Amino acid sequence: MKCVILAAGYATRLYPLTENFPKPLLDVGGKTILDWLVDDIGDCADGFVLVSNHRFAPHFAAWAAGRKEPVAVIDDGTSSNETRLGAVRDLLLAVEQAAIEEDCLVIAGDNVLDFSLRAFIAFARRRKTSCAMRYREDDVSRLRRSGVSEIGEDDRLLGLEEKPAAPKTMWATPPFYYYTAGDLKKIPQAIADGCGTDAPGSLVAWMCVHSSMHSMEMPGKRYDIGTPESYRLVCETYRGVERSDADVK
Repeated sequence: MKCVILAAGYATRLYPLTENFPKPLLDVGGKTILDWLVDDIGDCADGFVLVSNHRFAPHFAAWAAGRKEPVAVIDDGTSSNETRLGAVRDLLLAVEQAAIEEDCLVIAGDNVLDFSLRAFIAFARRRKTSCAMRYREDDVSRLRRSGVSEIGEDDRLLGLEEKPAAPKTMWATPPFYYYTAGDLKKIPQAIADGCGTDAPGSLVAWMCVHSSMHSMEMPGKRYDIGTPESYRLVCETYRGVERSDADVK
């Protein structure tokens, strides 16, 4: 299994913190956000591929050079928020340039989690299908800004709608996905069919119709750092936090 990290965004809402520095490399509790994620996944992946924009690629290359795991940094060539490729095209770029022909964990590189993604990887391997995660969100205004999943029997993922005006369920979908090798090959067709390319959940919405998918309920909290205030709060939460090997297995 490979792990693709989507990190080509510009985090404009976090300015000035991220005006000249990538959000995934911000420090939280003495470690970068990326270090928290990669340390957790560890040897579950046989390599990491990180997609960056052109502006921040040198920052990520310097970070990758300090990691013990192999991390390939791919520059998507964009230099502004207005010219970004979008998450789905960035994923396709990673699959093509890194020649990925195996199952793939796909994650956003700017979220802090208080649980391990290893449980999600194990869930997907048991199901033998592409998978997404979900969590209950009771705030309708938040649901309108996220992907909302429809769940059937046995955790079947029946559908997903990005930023719905009238959410059909309370299941929000965070940016953590597991795609089988076979489903990764369908991405060009998804784009040709008109699949949205900006939000990563748009690919899930298409894939639900063209493949079998399951959804795992998120076993903990996700901290989405979107504003200076939310960054300050997560730093306060993680001040002095240490996670042992037992915490990430």
